[in-house]
Amino acid sequence: MSFFRIFIALFLTHIFFLPGHSSQKNILNELFDQLEKVNNSKTAEFLENKIWSIWNKHPKDIRLTEKLELGAELIQYGNYDYALKIFDNILATDPEWSEAWNKRATVFFLMKQYKKSLSDIEKVLAIESRHFGALSGQARIFIKLHEYEKAIISLKRALEFYPTFRSGELIPEIEKLIKEESI
Repeated sequence: MSFFRIFIALFLTHIFFLPGHSSQKNILNELFDQLEKVNNSKTAEFLENKIWSIWNKHPKDIRLTEKLELGAELIQYGNYDYALKIFDNILATDPEWSEAWNKRATVFFLMKQYKKSLSDIEKVLAIESRHFGALSGQARIFIKLHEYEKAIISLKRALEFYPTFRSGELIPEIEKLIKEESI
């Protein structure tokens, strides 16, 4: 009887978790296809929230999702050191989860460790090149480092697949900074 239960458990794991990863990618692709075409900010915000909800859920392991939620809560309370340990732990378990890299990049940004944050953002973008949150964070770091042209490039990359992205509104402000710097 226990062999049968193990077999059923493995079978159900295969059905519910393995295809989930590919269906998660399919859903993301559909959402990004819609996001690219929409010009209504309310609809875009709705799609953005759906994308975030997928990114924030690990495709196979609910415990990693729970850890990510804990780390995000620790960030809100300003407990960056503990949040960093949580994200390090998640990444040791699954270094292919883009949102864990993104959350750790956020912690590094808040700790003013911009080089480490940029390094993690590169890992996010290697896994999920459409990660508008990471691209926006990258732009903000480049602004802090006075690398304004790079900031504009990051934002324009995000606008390619998210044309109504609010962070795109920063581009005229950055261009103004570039002009002021050249005077």
